[in-house]
Amino acid sequence: MGPNAAVVKQAELLRIDGNNYFKKNRFGAAIDAYTEAITLCPNVPIYFTNRALCHLKRNEWERVEEDSRRAIQLDNHSVKAHYMLGLVLLQKQELAKGIKELEKALNLGRGANPKGYMVEEIWQELAKAKYLEWERSSSERSWELQNLKEACESALKEKHFLDVSEMEGFVDDTTTSHLKQLEALERVFNKAAEDDKPSEVPDYLCCRITLDIFHDPVITPSGLTYERAVILDHLQKVGEFDPITREPLDPSQLIPNLAIKEAVEQFLDKHWWAYKID
Repeated sequence: MGPNAAVVKQAELLRIDGNNYFKKNRFGAAIDAYTEAITLCPNVPIYFTNRALCHLKRNEWERVEEDSRRAIQLDNHSVKAHYMLGLVLLQKQELAKGIKELEKALNLGRGANPKGYMVEEIWQELAKAKYLEWERSSSERSWELQNLKEACESALKEKHFLDVSEMEGFVDDTTTSHLKQLEALERVFNKAAEDDKPSEVPDYLCCRITLDIFHDPVITPSGLTYERAVILDHLQKVGEFDPITREPLDPSQLIPNLAIKEAVEQFLDKHWWAYKID
């Protein structure tokens, strides 16, 4: 049997108290209120995510992790719980696991409320994490490629020395062949390192307003594509018209540009350096 109605009501009143304390930055008092609510109703995930957020404000990472994991046990679709757990794992330098949690939070957030503020916040943290992971893995790959290249060059030089020793009178031919092999080796390793070299992101993958790579592109009736959060902000604060064509534009007319979104995802999967946020 679950808690009776009076207990549920009391727990909810404590949650409201906690929320009010939180708004006043009284995180200790908020934690006490949420803890009392949890004592009364220990199976309500929002009490744990609210308390985890207070711990996050106080940089109490172990407690953030405990409450986030408990909330996920109660509700595996909790956007806030996966998001905060992702932040904890990043703090612990467990980048791959942190990225996985942030990706789950982002997917859940987009499904629940694609226009919500948390979606943008999660994206920002995910982008920073993926860029950090790219920097780390890129350095490792660069070091491995350099070592492998040096080993191959050394082997070719040794072979060239033996060939010259055994083929008197054909030194020029042997040297020419050796130089061609070195040039081919250089091309192979340059090609292998290409994906890790930052370059320009294609214009069609970038928002016309921010010039940043898309992550939630929407298309207008005129055929122009913008970042959802950016065009919605324009429509709300500047006016309901297309910022480029100046044609009337209502938020309801914005449609997800799935083709561009897929192209962006394919590009980012191959070029994690493009996640960098200036």
